[in-house]
Amino acid sequence: MSERPPQRIPNRQLAALIAEAGFSHAGLARRVDQLGLEHGLDLRYDKTSVTRWLRGQQPRGTTPALIAEVFTRRLGRRLSAQDLGLDACAPVYAGLEFASTPDEAIDIVAGLWRKDSGSHTELRKIAFTPAGLVVPSRDWLIGRPDDRVGHPALASPQPPQSPQPPRIAQTPLSPQTAQSARSSQAQQTSQNGPRVPGAPGPGTSAVRPLPAQPPTQVPVQGRGRPAGAPGGALGTGPGAGTGALSGPGGRTQGRAAAVPRQQRVERAAGQRVTAGDIAALRSVSDLFGSLDQAYGGGHARQALVRYLEHEAEPMLRGVYGESTGRRLFAAAADLTRLAGWTSYDIAAHGLAQRYFVQALRLSQAAGDRVYGSYVLTTMSRQAVYLGHGREAVQLARVAQQGVGASAPPVVQALLHAAEARGHGVLGEVRACTASLVRAERALDSARTGDDVPYWARFFDEAQMADELGHCHRDLQQYRAAAQHAERSLQLRAPKYARSRLFCRVVLACARLGLGELDQACLLGAEAAQQATEMRSVRAVEYVRDFERRLEPYRDAAAVRNYRDRVAALG
Repeated sequence: MSERPPQRIPNRQLAALIAEAGFSHAGLARRVDQLGLEHGLDLRYDKTSVTRWLRGQQPRGTTPALIAEVFTRRLGRRLSAQDLGLDACAPVYAGLEFASTPDEAIDIVAGLWRKDSGSHTELRKIAFTPAGLVVPSRDWLIGRPDDRVGHPALASPQPPQSPQPPRIAQTPLSPQTAQSARSSQAQQTSQNGPRVPGAPGPGTSAVRPLPAQPPTQVPVQGRGRPAGAPGGALGTGPGAGTGALSGPGGRTQGRAAAVPRQQRVERAAGQRVTAGDIAALRSVSDLFGSLDQAYGGGHARQALVRYLEHEAEPMLRGVYGESTGRRLFAAAADLTRLAGWTSYDIAAHGLAQRYFVQALRLSQAAGDRVYGSYVLTTMSRQAVYLGHGREAVQLARVAQQGVGASAPPVVQALLHAAEARGHGVLGEVRACTASLVRAERALDSARTGDDVPYWARFFDEAQMADELGHCHRDLQQYRAAAQHAERSLQLRAPKYARSRLFCRVVLACARLGLGELDQACLLGAEAAQQATEMRSVRAVEYVRDFERRLEPYRDAAAVRNYRDRVAALG
């Protein structure tokens, strides 16, 4: 006789919350479908689906988290899937939380690093969520600074006491007995030689505790190296800890005494963070930033995330005072923003968004308001790329409000240019022009010797011309776009290879808009060639956008030649 399937238990928790929220079955299903669209999911739930959930059926995938988010928005309090009587799953906004404390921020970002460094490929498929921008930017703008971020050393536990031998009551010796004992000891010494301290004496066990020895000094991977001393920046892989300088591709650029393999140890949480540790984080950021610009975000993104997991997280969980802690959080924010930037470059947009939010929170723990504004403009640029012009403008304005007039002129120029890009995508000519004028004036007011943050030094005349070229292209003002794009290419250093590619495509689009088909195709082919040498989805998409603009001219000889040339690239 076959066993009967287990009977489902009606979900009374969900039923109670539906009644509290005042949802009809159809209304709840519709809201879940709408929220799914925000996350790039095409869901087809209806009132029958809700009836099945009430009867005890468990929805699959991320649906429990979506249902919980629907009730959270309706009832104004945070609810989880378990609160609804549904199976637990990752919250739909996991990674988009703006933590209330620095320690909570560490937990959230470290969880993101660990998942990303593993085989969680679904993490890179999460859709970008415009609604997920509101709370973090608001909390950054109006939130209170963190009073304390330091991690003091915990009190060292007392070592366990060795068991003492039982005390034996001794009877006082008579003077005659004592004299006899002394005579016997002197005779024993004359027979056996002088007594060596710590050596076993006659009648004692030959096994005795060894005297205390100085602890063996074991080099810790990535720790204690002075700034500028030889040593791989990553401290991992072949040659790590050997004192060899590792360049791109793992090539050894120098040799030094090797550390025995058994002495290499992993960094552990609870170790004291030094100035050298923070200098190493900064050097790693410079290294990966250069690789990103030259070869695309996909080139070394995974190595960056693993570095964050294995080196930055233990530092954040280590021991440090207030001043060191602020600098540590600042360095971690910079690397986390870069992890988001490289994710954005390979079209992992939901993951990039989460990294940006966490970088914003880390910058608050660092007490670096100006860097937080930079993170917000980075988020604004992603929104521009994805066509969310309104959100891009709002993010740029929040960044401006957050720093006020105290930011250096170069930073002010960067913030206004970001706003202009959002207006350009929206086709708002007047607002875009006004923002560009403010950006140019701010940049013109900059003076040699100004205290410009290291991350803003890229924003120079070449970058300003690039911003102008993009905005005028989006506004279909092709002659101005061509002029500014050409100027940017003339001024831009070769090391900014990807930015030069983008600007070349902008120039190609401008030439096409001016009817200069042959020149446009020549420029487009050059950009396509460069895109094959990078691991950058954005680079490929720039070229594809240009090719879509070529469609009306597909039968022209110049376009056929362009397609043949690109096809030959493989």
